[in-house]
Amino acid sequence: MRFRHRDGSLVHLAYCTNVHQAEDLDGVLAQLARFGEPVRERLGADRLGLGLWLARPVASELAADPAAVGRLKRELAARGLEAVTFNGFPYQGFHDPVVKHKVYRPDWATPERTRYTLDLARLLAELMPDDAARGSVSTLPLGWRTEWRDDRGQLDLLAKGLAEQDRPVRVAFEPEPGCVIETTAQAASLLSEVDKDWLGVCLDTCHLAVGFEDPAAALGRLEAAGLDVVKLQASAALEAANPADPSTRRVLESFVEPQFLHQSNEGAPPGADDLDLALAGGLPGESPWRVHFHVPLHADPAPPLTSTRPVLAGTLAELFGGETARTDHVEVETYTWQVLPDAPADDAGLVAGIAAELEWTRRELITLGLEEVSE
Repeated sequence: MRFRHRDGSLVHLAYCTNVHQAEDLDGVLAQLARFGEPVRERLGADRLGLGLWLARPVASELAADPAAVGRLKRELAARGLEAVTFNGFPYQGFHDPVVKHKVYRPDWATPERTRYTLDLARLLAELMPDDAARGSVSTLPLGWRTEWRDDRGQLDLLAKGLAEQDRPVRVAFEPEPGCVIETTAQAASLLSEVDKDWLGVCLDTCHLAVGFEDPAAALGRLEAAGLDVVKLQASAALEAANPADPSTRRVLESFVEPQFLHQSNEGAPPGADDLDLALAGGLPGESPWRVHFHVPLHADPAPPLTSTRPVLAGTLAELFGGETARTDHVEVETYTWQVLPDAPADDAGLVAGIAAELEWTRRELITLGLEEVSE
């Protein structure tokens, strides 16, 4: 979906396809028919944006075969779908039974990460609709803090490769709890020397909330550092107001699962690297917890838990409530639908849930004065 901001800029709204499992081209194409087009139809939208996740195997397949790229582009157009942003954070295996720390490998000290990201940028330049001003690729915040060797030489090669493309695609580093870049303050410091024409920040509002960051202050820090919000990931974290309460802990325990990391903070970082560790005594439980578990934007989790939806709403207001839009790519990214305690029972349930999240975001943007653009 597309919206016109009062400054005249076009704002793209998409949902991220890392919620779906596929690591070859046939699987990606099947997603478009199975989920993408039905979500668009449910919303009554002329066009729906997808934040495509192309795992390393499918990115390699497409990079080696221009005809395959043409096939994907035609299929997107035929189903009323567009791609102006990619999620390049997971490299591959994002739907393995256990992902946890593997999602941060390879990190930004390795040439493998650079090659993968530049492949994505080149593919996106070919897939973007002609009227898109630019593309974006979100990526990991350098690496996991305990595995990182401080080597940022690959970032210069990344910027150089992006500058050589015919169409502009920018790469956005996504602060995340437990990583080298965990907060916007760390982003401002550690990305101070990068080429800011091509590199910036992907602001994930679940991660922002888990860090107990205020949206206005966070955006002010990035702006002062000259770092653009290349992309916003619209997401919400799990919140427990009273984590010491036995009934609260029982509900929190239902969110413990083996696939993804669910970093947890009490007040501010540092926290516990996973929810089970927090419950086992990794956090004192004397003040509210926020948990890196992406929960649906439009609906609260089971009480007494809530979500950090207000942080998302506040961030949208800061980005779009003024006279100038401070980003133009918004991607709904709830990749955890299938590991929720009340996971959708079938495809229809997942389609309905994704559409409801997009509808919530659509209403927020319209409330902020943006006008939806039809074909």
